[in-house]
Amino acid sequence: MLSGGLTGDNIGVEYAGTVFGITESPIEPGMIWAGTNDGKLHLTRDAGDTWTEVTGNMPDLPEWGAVRSIAASRYDACTAYVAVDGHQVNVRDPHIFRTRDCGASFDRIVDGIPTSMLSYTKVIAEDPRRPGLLYVGTENAIYVSFNDGDDWQTLQNNLPHAPVSGIVIQEHFNDLVVGTYGRGFWILDDLAPIQQMTPEVIATGSHLFELRDAYRFRPITPPSVPYSDPTEGRDPEYGASINYWLGQPASSAPTVEIVDGTGAVVRTLRGTNHPGVNRIHWDLQDEPNGPIRLLTSPMYAEHILVGDEGRAAPGGAQISILLPPGQYTVRLEVDGDTHERPLTVIKDPHSAGTEADIRAQVAFLREVREDVVRAGEAVHRVEALRVQLATVKRFADDEALVQSIEAVEDGLVEMQMEMVDLRLTGRGQDGVRFGASLLQKLGYVSGGISVADFPPTDQEGEVKVLLNGMLNDYIARLDKYVGSEVGELNRMLRARGLTVISDGLQ
Repeated sequence: MLSGGLTGDNIGVEYAGTVFGITESPIEPGMIWAGTNDGKLHLTRDAGDTWTEVTGNMPDLPEWGAVRSIAASRYDACTAYVAVDGHQVNVRDPHIFRTRDCGASFDRIVDGIPTSMLSYTKVIAEDPRRPGLLYVGTENAIYVSFNDGDDWQTLQNNLPHAPVSGIVIQEHFNDLVVGTYGRGFWILDDLAPIQQMTPEVIATGSHLFELRDAYRFRPITPPSVPYSDPTEGRDPEYGASINYWLGQPASSAPTVEIVDGTGAVVRTLRGTNHPGVNRIHWDLQDEPNGPIRLLTSPMYAEHILVGDEGRAAPGGAQISILLPPGQYTVRLEVDGDTHERPLTVIKDPHSAGTEADIRAQVAFLREVREDVVRAGEAVHRVEALRVQLATVKRFADDEALVQSIEAVEDGLVEMQMEMVDLRLTGRGQDGVRFGASLLQKLGYVSGGISVADFPPTDQEGEVKVLLNGMLNDYIARLDKYVGSEVGELNRMLRARGLTVISDGLQ
């Protein structure tokens, strides 16, 4: 028989009278609610000098149910919400109570929460922006009430059916933060559509919810964590959260336009088309320039076939500019109905660049992008000529004509190599073997300046001017070459009754 040497468990949870839930009224100083794990709820209105037990006023309160969570209302001093957990005495039904008279009476408010072995309640929270909007967590789910607890509905979405042990509303960003089993937590970003959901909204065919401010955050050096870190979370999508309601799917997908302060549409987004709440994100960038495509195979790699849409031109940058802070308008178009809401984009508070710096950077990038677009048009022009020449050569039976076609082809390839390296296949490491072409240099300039909120340096400005001059010279020489060499070839084709080559300016 063993005796002595044993130390009793002194954690305290197993003993009665342990305070599990405690909260202070946000609007009445000295008013404190306290609940314990032996099923007792007390209230003080003099900062703890005297306490009143109000347990007996709670109908159908399970004996020894732990009063785990109390939410004192920020809208009315005598209103509070209480979540009681009875699973340790095998009471597994939800128990949620509401008082509107400082504990003199309570209503049990559980309608809409299905009973099961895991439906016992663990935590309750009140929304900080909308009176009567409540959130409650059970052992396997989260629920929301829009009418002060009179009835509940699921808010699960993609949240795993894990115990919801903690609920906090992060008020600055207006996010719902949920603590689950195993020290995990989940965040429902942007509660605006829930807070603004009303019977009037539900009765409409479409509705655009008010928009929260969007922060124009800039990246910092990421923490050094292993790629396989199982605790690493996932950030929300960058930019502005845009939420809208559809009573039923629209006849075609809604469109969302972003309008800047001058009234110009800077971005057009395709919306989702689901009944209920839809959410898309704008990444705070404007419309990118179109892709630059090659219609011919890489040099020395004719085995790489090009489809109808062509292949991406090496170094052909699609530049989408991160727009400056300021006021924008979000415009939702649904089946002929238009909804608009203002949107504020806020500068990253940790960025050292000024708003004037950002404006200078954006203006610089727009000028670079204009050159990229002009360069892309030149690339497309040459590609169209080369495709036509290859087609005509296939049907030419005149050796002199074939030689003339090949001579024009060689001249075009030589010129095009200045703009884009036709040897690059996009495979392996061939991109590091050759020097940068003009198109790549333009992409480097835009990429180098866009990583932080600073204006272009003098050196960057000088490089931009040099590259602009090189582009202007290239386009002038291309025009001259097409006018002379392609023009002479077309005269030969006409003389033989063959199809002439388009000059690429159509």
